[in-house]
Amino acid sequence: MKQDKKKTIAAAAAVYEYLRTEQEAAAQQAAGPPAEQLQPATAPVRLWGVSGRQTQMQFRSLMQLKAMHGWKMR
Repeated sequence: MKQDKKKTIAAAAAVYEYLRTEQEAAAQQAAGPPAEQLQPATAPVRLWGVSGRQTQMQFRSLMQLKAMHGWKMR
């Protein structure tokens, strides 16, 4: 009889602990993600501007090659 009472108390404690952790998880989920996990909003990529900068860099590279090697490239 004493053994059955210990088993019943252990089972009740396990069920209580399970319900308590479920309630904590539900409360945490309802509160939303922590501030550290929020992603800052990023600006969209402006392809026209990227293309313009790429063209400028390519032109500068070609001008540097021309300045170092003269008109004739070997």
